[in-house]
Amino acid sequence: MELFNVGGHELLVVNSEYVNAKYNLAHTEDGMPTSADDVLRLQNFQGVSVMEVTEGDNGWEVVIDSPFNRRIHHNTPMTIDGPAAGHDLLKTEADPTGTASLGTFNNCGSGRTPWGTYLTCEENFNGYFGTTAELALGDTHTMGFKRYGVKTDIDTGRYNYHGFDARFDISKNPNEPHRAGYIVEIDPAKPDSTPVKHTALGRFKHENAAYALAPDGRVVVYMGDDERGEFMYKWLSTDKYVPGGDTSTLLSKGQLYVAKFNDDMSGEWMALTPAATGMVEAEIAIFSRMAASAVGATTMDRPEWIAVNPTAVEGYCCLTNNRNRGVKPNAGGDETPANGPNPREVNNFGQIVRWRPSGDNHASNTFEWDLYVMAGNPNTQEGLYKGSSNINAGNMFNSPDGMQFDTTGIMWIQTDGNDKNEGDFAGMGNNQMLAGDPVTGEIRRFLTGPKGSEVTGLTWSTDRRTMFVGIQHPGRPFPDGEGSLPRSAIVAVKRVDNALVG
Repeated sequence: MELFNVGGHELLVVNSEYVNAKYNLAHTEDGMPTSADDVLRLQNFQGVSVMEVTEGDNGWEVVIDSPFNRRIHHNTPMTIDGPAAGHDLLKTEADPTGTASLGTFNNCGSGRTPWGTYLTCEENFNGYFGTTAELALGDTHTMGFKRYGVKTDIDTGRYNYHGFDARFDISKNPNEPHRAGYIVEIDPAKPDSTPVKHTALGRFKHENAAYALAPDGRVVVYMGDDERGEFMYKWLSTDKYVPGGDTSTLLSKGQLYVAKFNDDMSGEWMALTPAATGMVEAEIAIFSRMAASAVGATTMDRPEWIAVNPTAVEGYCCLTNNRNRGVKPNAGGDETPANGPNPREVNNFGQIVRWRPSGDNHASNTFEWDLYVMAGNPNTQEGLYKGSSNINAGNMFNSPDGMQFDTTGIMWIQTDGNDKNEGDFAGMGNNQMLAGDPVTGEIRRFLTGPKGSEVTGLTWSTDRRTMFVGIQHPGRPFPDGEGSLPRSAIVAVKRVDNALVG
């Protein structure tokens, strides 16, 4: 989530990643849709909410009748731009132009642009598609579905959309999955505006989008592909950002790169060009994973949120975990041996990698890297699995996932991992949010979530006196207490003296 101040109005923009179908469809036996109406209900529950909020005597509340309020869901009209727009692989019977799609899916992390728009990131979109008939697909579709995890067997799948909505049936609409897996730009200040899917930023399981500005004004966007053994990416715009100027090309005209980490703690951003990949620009945009494999990018331990330090020229990425490290290749056949930034086989704890671009310039093609922290358990583990030196019994955690900096340079780390509190994870407790000092490496626990929940999403009110924190899929009756259904929620954190938070 992000908060935008538009003419004095506080607009909170929040992703709704997925549903709890057993509650949303309580009339069914197992939460699986049994009708088109059931499917529509689930489609409407997911996506993005823009809502005006205000603080009063009862704390923070939604301004119910605000003209800025809107819902963007699985059937909201979208514009497709960038190199894949209009390509044959994006054309469908409903949209023969390949430039206008419906809906945004499995919206995970987010980002914001310096010109005041919201970036929502489509992650596990593959789970919405299925087939009702045996398939006879060409090589391009078959390889693409395999690499991106789109199931090709006759099955009800995760949601059974395809059983009642032909748009999600790949036997009838094999190109529809190619229209998901992008970063979508939403203008919260213009409730009538059409969201834009930016194919130039690549198609993969986007976790979030972290922007930086190069010294010359070009826009940099760092992105992670949240899949075991996949990659980290960077976008560099061709045109420069000028406050108040034209921003229409800044996320559609430029170059997509993928990261290669060397064991000597150096690295480079490799350009995904037709010459380097053997693919045309539209194919690079649609099948970015294959393009990255073609240039030999470094397989990573599930790159999740990326954050850019506002007080130093450096970036950080949560590598949440990877039980397949050193065990088997990724879905594209790339081997996954232990390597520099991913030094542990069967990595169930995760780590955070940091890089500093050459010349203090985020547009640079080279960088130096180190590990800010390796999560682990010093009480139960030995060697690298104990964690790095800044992990102790009082702050240990596993599976760093969300990450955000405040304006002072404090790094806020959020976790989404094993909260059984036993075995390898004994003593870690529930998922949590921690505060890290990027200079000293000190990490302190700030809050813990309810059992079963992920702590995810972080933003502040304009005056920085309120911190908004997301609590997702709690496994206990939260936030309303015993006897109530568990619900995802946004928690407002304030200091008792109403001073700045962070």
